Amino acid sequence: MSADQALSIRAARREDVAAIVDILRGDEIGHGDRHGERELAPYLAGFARIEASSDNALYVAVAGDQVVGTFQRTLIPGLVARGRIRMKIESVHVRPDRRSGGIGAAMMRFALAEARRLGVGLVELTSNKQRQGAHRFYERLGFEPTHEGFKMLLV
Repeated sequence: MSADQALSIRAARREDVAAIVDILRGDEIGHGDRHGERELAPYLAGFARIEASSDNALYVAVAGDQVVGTFQRTLIPGLVARGRIRMKIESVHVRPDRRSGGIGAAMMRFALAEARRLGVGLVELTSNKQRQGAHRFYERLGFEPTHEGFKMLLV
């Protein structure tokens, strides 16, 4: 990444939502974001819920003045492991034309530093089974595939 394209990672702002949606729509799997018109209202409502929660945060990676990546973190308190707090990292996405340039790794380093700062005892993430390249990426960062995940779409 060139000096004029230095990367910064910060909390997402309402005005970033359109750029985040564009990144989500560029994802090859889609997650329901690829089809139809780009209606921002449901995304803005989702952003408002994330922003209002002290246990959730949405971040963006910015190069120059462009949002080039995003991820969300959720803190999960629990009783297991003597009340250990877990952090779930999800919706890790880099703009398709900026992949393989270190942005994902920078976002993950940032997320892990936040986890340590917040006293988190375990960081977890899920990745679609189709994303074999992402699985190799996460394993290179030190994540281990320890569990099988299950989901049920309700709407």
